[in-house]
Amino acid sequence: MSIEVRHISKTFGRFRVLRDVSLRVETGELVALLGPSGSGKTTLLRIIAGLEQPDPGSGAILFHDEDVADQRVGDRAVGFVFQHYALFRHMTVFENIAFGLRVRPRRLRPSPVQIRQRVEWLLHLMQLDFLADRYPHQLSGGQRQRVALARALAIEPKVLLLDEPFGSLDAKVRQELRGWLRRLHDEIKLTSLFVTHDQEEALELADRIVVMNEGKIEQIGTPDEVFHSPKTEFVACFLGQVNRFSGRLERGKVHFATFEWLAPPEAQEISCLANIFVRPHDLQVLVEPNGQPTLAARIDHIHSAGPKVRLELTADNGQKLLAEITQDQYRTKQLSVGSRVFLNPQNIKVFPLPSQEGGKG
Repeated sequence: MSIEVRHISKTFGRFRVLRDVSLRVETGELVALLGPSGSGKTTLLRIIAGLEQPDPGSGAILFHDEDVADQRVGDRAVGFVFQHYALFRHMTVFENIAFGLRVRPRRLRPSPVQIRQRVEWLLHLMQLDFLADRYPHQLSGGQRQRVALARALAIEPKVLLLDEPFGSLDAKVRQELRGWLRRLHDEIKLTSLFVTHDQEEALELADRIVVMNEGKIEQIGTPDEVFHSPKTEFVACFLGQVNRFSGRLERGKVHFATFEWLAPPEAQEISCLANIFVRPHDLQVLVEPNGQPTLAARIDHIHSAGPKVRLELTADNGQKLLAEITQDQYRTKQLSVGSRVFLNPQNIKVFPLPSQEGGKG
């Protein structure tokens, strides 16, 4: 069951939350809506669910090429999982999961036997069998969220929508549930769209990521595409840490700091100012110059706990920089706070300044 929205806009008062957004989620995909607070991602999810209405004049909302824009929430067959669980406190885990089936119109309601079979299957799928008779206050946060997901799946939805599903959980539980949700999705193959502001969560879970900012889509792509090949400065900065340099495109070359770099194909004919981005793991750290252009710097802080070692540095020109190296490199180079090092970028991303773009050399 695919999901598609076409030219959706939404305004609250004078604030335009969504600006002509179009998106298609293919059948069986797990797609993340990723962006900062206020980017419009939750509003878009609620419009797809039918919990919000788009502005008059907006385009279609399609489930498997059927326009559902005029259908009520209950008729869209959407499973919706909220950040704060929204479980019924006076009901057991079993009854919470069964609720959506029991309140169906009589002609559509499964028999008691069918309801029990469906709930027991979900309890087993969610590894909640031993908790069937407990109440929400007797559960951990991770268990509550699995109950909320089971309740959403009980009605056999056409699509599954999740709004910050792990946002209220601690870091360790979030990590565990991410892996669990990915395995669950691979098993049931239900078309799913989830909202998050957590970059790591989106990169780890999603088949594709939709990066949103100020009510519009900045980029859509696989985790590798949006992380390694950002299309805009916002995507480059929002997904992970970056070092930013001011430079210039001229005669097919990128000039920044002490470096000269071949311009990307699309910028070969442009002469203008540009912003250059280098991720910390793409800054090679040398203890001695290697005969190539390098940027001299001093190490200010070392963060060595974890699989990677993060270095905070100040270049000789005063610029603050971040570099990331392996634990083996850290031990081999014998680095310490105050060490003088030499930096050499291994990969860069170039963005011509908008006001300068299009100038010819």
